[in-house]
This record gives sequence, structure tokens and C-alpha cells, in this order.
Amino acid sequence: MSAKSIIDKIWQAHVVKQLQGHPAVFAIDFVLLHEVTSAQAFATLKERDIPLFSPETCLATIDHSIPTRKNRHEIFDLQAKNQVETLRQNTRLAGITFYDFESQHQGIVHVVGPEMGATQPGMTLVCGDSHTSTHGAFGALAFGIGTSVLTHVLATGCLLLQKPKTMKVHFKGRLSPGVYAKDAIMKLLATIGIGGATGHVIEYTGEIIRNMTMEERMTVCNMSIECGARAGLIAPDETTFNYLKNKPYAPVQDKWQNAVEHWKSLCSDDDCTYDRVIEIDVNNLVPMVSWGTNPGQTIGIDETVPKISQLPENEQSMARQALDYIQLKEAQPILGTPVEWAFIGSCTNGRIEDLRQAASILEGQQVHPQVTFYIVPGSEAVLAQAKKEGLDQIFEQAGADFRMPGCSMCLGMNDDKVPAGERCISSTNRNFVGRQGSGSFTHLASPATVAASAIAGKIVPPNEFIKGSQVHG
Repeated sequence: MSAKSIIDKIWQAHVVKQLQGHPAVFAIDFVLLHEVTSAQAFATLKERDIPLFSPETCLATIDHSIPTRKNRHEIFDLQAKNQVETLRQNTRLAGITFYDFESQHQGIVHVVGPEMGATQPGMTLVCGDSHTSTHGAFGALAFGIGTSVLTHVLATGCLLLQKPKTMKVHFKGRLSPGVYAKDAIMKLLATIGIGGATGHVIEYTGEIIRNMTMEERMTVCNMSIECGARAGLIAPDETTFNYLKNKPYAPVQDKWQNAVEHWKSLCSDDDCTYDRVIEIDVNNLVPMVSWGTNPGQTIGIDETVPKISQLPENEQSMARQALDYIQLKEAQPILGTPVEWAFIGSCTNGRIEDLRQAASILEGQQVHPQVTFYIVPGSEAVLAQAKKEGLDQIFEQAGADFRMPGCSMCLGMNDDKVPAGERCISSTNRNFVGRQGSGSFTHLASPATVAASAIAGKIVPPNEFIKGSQVHG
């Protein structure tokens, strides 16, 4: 029997039918839904009188277009209000579990799924959202799909899929103080660019990956899509099993032991091969910050914006456009760039460890008077835990705005937007033109760098604000 990677093992276990020269009929174990990309799929099923294949393997919540202010139940935007009401109605009629406001489980779909234990090793999981790759942290094959494909999955439990290529990304070394999981994945993006993993599923390996918490692993897998990967995953281990144990969707009693035994087999064989292997040395890694308008346009915080003439020829035009938009100059230090906004949240960095990290830096400090700082928990469970630990008080005393759960300022699809011409340092995953609001400028960084920069009023590393031992995230 030939050696297989974990990607091959999950793939083979889910192929229902494969005809030579055609996409595979591929089984999907779980579907996550939110208010923005699901309405058309439900409407098509209703129009064709097709029942849902498996309502019990679906989970829905609201996150993208909802407000995060305290009176969030009042949705003033009519399109957003209609999206929320439509999802409420569709899930009720279909018998799908739906986490609404005040359910204690509402939040960003890629935060809620893992919190509930719905995401499990060896699973195939889809959602109408590109950052579904987050769930690969559990050793799942998870990827985003379009609305028409979502229709097929809801109707049949399957989709048509070409087998992806495989890629191994091995992180070599250890992270220094002030450097986090977000910096590691941004280093990969800076190294291979936004198309460097196109058509591949990435398996992440290395000592730092094994030492990461599940929340850190989710941060890494979340941004797999930013280098063009179909998905990214990490083989499950005791850290994974301990996180899942006793979660609402997790197996119980004898089924738990049987599941763990199966999950332990989900690892790459020692002599398996990949279509591509990349090694990233993180021993001397510094905090990373994006300088342009895609996540691959990223540098160390102690570096200068690249000179366009020194970039590969195929990147020069894009870089020139990026600098024109974001109003930076070639060879300009990124360190010290003034910011008017700061944001911590999103499916990349809106979990409790991210908030703890921010609170540790903000405690006893004050947000710069020229900076507006939003901190948005990824779910109601994160919100409750933050309040239990008193993090909300630290944020408020520092002058940050601690808001209600949702996608918030990650994308300009709700009330939370950066004004045109203003600059935000953000813990999110994308810095596209106008991503956080029309005409706004975004610099991606770790939550620690965001918090430190909010205090300084300019882009700075977190080291001088770090107090004692902190969780990497």
C-alpha cells in the first residue's frame, strides 16, 4: 500500500464516485450557513421542490451584515435586515439549528462551529465563505463554496470536485517574544505570494504548529486562502482531542473513544509525497505588517516598503497601484506609520486568546487620542468569557470600544466602516482596496501589534508593552 498524506486519506474516504477525466462526486459531512450567501440556495430548492438532504448536519448563525453596537437588534440597513429575516425563516422551515441574537452561541460562523465541536477531524465541511479553511485546524478538509454549489450540497450531501494538489508547509524554528501565529502565516504569504498555493491543499507542520493552541492553529489555517490554497489543515493530536472533548457536537461515551482512535489515524505517512514542499524559517521572524492591497504585500515591521524595481517583474504593476492607493512610498519604513483606526476581531483573530493578548497589552495603558479602536468578540461565548475575566473593563478603561459579536470591521458589509482616507491597523485577513470601507487603508497585523499601535497612534511592535508570559495567537 502506497504512503498517503492526511489530505489523500480524507479525500479517498469521501469520494462517492470517480469517472476518469471527470470531477469526483465528493461527499460533504457538514454545512455552515450565514445570512449573506445562503438565501439563493434555499430559494432554488424551494422553487424546485427539493428537500434538504440532511438538516441535522447543518448549522447557521448571523455574522456578516449585522450591527455590533449595543442595540444591534435594530438593523437599520434594509438589505441586512432582509438577509437576517430570510435566514431565520429558511432555517425554521428546514429544521436547521440556528443561533440567533442572545442564543449564547451567535457569532462568526468560523468561530461558532469549532466552539460547538461541530468541526471534527477527518470531516469534509463547506460554507459560502472563503475563510472556511479555518476549520482545517482540526484536521478537516474545509473550504468555501459559491451559492450554486451550496444548493447542490444542501440537496444531495455531495458536490463535484477535482482532486486538489497537495502542499506541505513546514515551519522551522521557534517564535520569539512578540511574534505570533498571525505573523507566521503572514510570513508564508510574503514568501510565496497570493498565488503561491493555487490549486493546492496545504498541510502545516513543524514544532511551532505542534506547540500551538487550537485557536492559534485556526489563525494559521484561516489565511490559507490568501495564498490561493483551496484549503489548509493540520493533523489532529492530543491538543485537538482535548479541545473537542465535551463540546455539544462531540461524540460521547464509547463513541468518543472510537472517534479518537479513528482521528489518531489521520496523519501523513512518513514517506508520503506532496506536489510541493515549502520551508519557512521563523527563528528570526519579527512582527509582520502588510504595506499594500493584498495580504502577500507584507514585510517585517523593521523593514521598508519594497522598491518596485527590485520586485519580480510580474508584481511591479500591482505594487505600483497598491502604493498609489495606500499613499505610501517606496523604501519608506512601515514602522511609525500613523493610524487613525485599530481593529481586533474577525474569524482570524476574534477568539478569547486574541482578546486576552490585547488586554495584556492594554492594561494600564491608554488608546491614543487620535485613534478609534474597535474590539469585537467572535461570538457570544467569547463575549461572555471576556466579561467573566474582566477583559471588557480593561478595554473600556483603556479607551477601546468593546462591541457585540459579528464580522464587524473585517469587511464593509455592515455599519462598522473605516472612513475614506483614514488608516486602520487590523487583525483581519484581507487588506483589499476598500475592504474596510470605501477609500480606507488597511494594514494587517497580529492582535498584539494592533493593540500596541493603537496605544502609540502609529505602527509599532508589541514588545515594549508585553507583560510577562503571553499566549501566542
